[in-house]
Amino acid sequence: MPKTVLVPIADGTEEIEAVATIDTLRRSGVQVTVASVMDHLEITASRGVKLVADKLISECVHETYDVIALPGGIPGAEHLRDSEELIHMLRQQHQEGRIYAAICASPVVVLQHHGLLQGKKATCHPSFADKLEDRDAVEQRVVVDGNCVTSRAPGTAIEFALKLIELLFGAEHAQKVAGPMVVK
Repeated sequence: MPKTVLVPIADGTEEIEAVATIDTLRRSGVQVTVASVMDHLEITASRGVKLVADKLISECVHETYDVIALPGGIPGAEHLRDSEELIHMLRQQHQEGRIYAAICASPVVVLQHHGLLQGKKATCHPSFADKLEDRDAVEQRVVVDGNCVTSRAPGTAIEFALKLIELLFGAEHAQKVAGPMVVK
């Protein structure tokens, strides 16, 4: 059975983080579902790029994913934070020990806001670092603490996705994906 990842998006999502994550995961063989938390499939990302989701988040609520990975961006992260359906899914992901991940503003704006970073080391975008409750790992590019993965910004998006691949398939598989991308 293929590994599955949900990447929720919204108007104002940081497009590099969304697209780099989706693309890198798909290169690894992961079945990625892109879901809009808005009431429409086409969103306008933070720099005006149009992205089209596969589904609305309401169509994903009863699905189980190996990973839920949140891109950042403002106001994208705020839209993710305010999606009751997505938050329900993230809480379930957390409780059942499956991986949940966030990059940029989303570790603070979404995960911390909803108590999903409690007792976890995390990182986030430098402009949100002072809001992070536990700043011990804030300078790291990607942080894994149990089933929670966080990352900093657009420049760390491919590393973020490769870490998710490593957690799903192992380091060797992640290296096979990274090689042709000339990441390392």
